[in-house]
Amino acid sequence: MSDDFMLDTDDLQRRMDGAMANLRTEFASLRTGRASASMLEPVMVDAYGLMTPINQVGTVNVPEPRMVTVNVWDKGLVNKVEKAIRESGLGINPQMNGTIIMLPIPELNEERRRELSKVAGSYAENARVSIRNVRRDGMDQIKKGKADGMSEDDQKLWEQEVQDMTDAMIKQVDEALETKQGEIMQV
Repeated sequence: MSDDFMLDTDDLQRRMDGAMANLRTEFASLRTGRASASMLEPVMVDAYGLMTPINQVGTVNVPEPRMVTVNVWDKGLVNKVEKAIRESGLGINPQMNGTIIMLPIPELNEERRRELSKVAGSYAENARVSIRNVRRDGMDQIKKGKADGMSEDDQKLWEQEVQDMTDAMIKQVDEALETKQGEIMQV
């Protein structure tokens, strides 16, 4: 490979890994019929004038397979936490018990499972698009290097390396999607 041109493959890999991490976070927010503390990660509470993640205003626990509890540390925030959960779009009806908010997780019906499976698919497609955008950036850098005098052989080697990285990440996205859809459809 040319000594003049160095593609920052670490940066490309870091950006692709970021897309994968974002996908995992989005998948964690999809409920699968089983209780999970991570399903509350996207919920933000208006606490002390700032939008704060729910895990910074209380302790999130999973005492049983179909129940999540939030033990709110500040009594003044209990109603705000309850409102944030209710408006989060998770489809869960919070029940208050002093400073503890209980979230019974209802059984998913077949139609809701299919909907969640489609949502998971769209999350995966967004991750694929992000990875392809990183690939395009890498290919653009290679084309610029070719314009600056890189040999055609070096260009092909760099392009193959970027393509191999992309293929590996797309495969990870597909595997994660298959796993998540399996969890969602499991009765």
